[in-house]
Amino acid sequence: MGYLNQKLDKLVNLILAIIPVTSWLLGGITRIMRGHLISGLLQLIIPPVTFVFWIVDIYHVATTGDIKLYA
Repeated sequence: MGYLNQKLDKLVNLILAIIPVTSWLLGGITRIMRGHLISGLLQLIIPPVTFVFWIVDIYHVATTGDIKLYA
């Protein structure tokens, strides 16, 4: 599905995942939209959690085309 539940191309999602600011903002919003309020807020508020989600999101987007961890 990709960021913001849009059917974006896998390459576009990967580019958005690699850029830290877009991954931070869109990843948090996507997690909240998919019903994971706590993980979305943690990503948006706490920097160490943001870093972990950023690394994991890059891996998942590269392999599956979608963010998977708590999303």
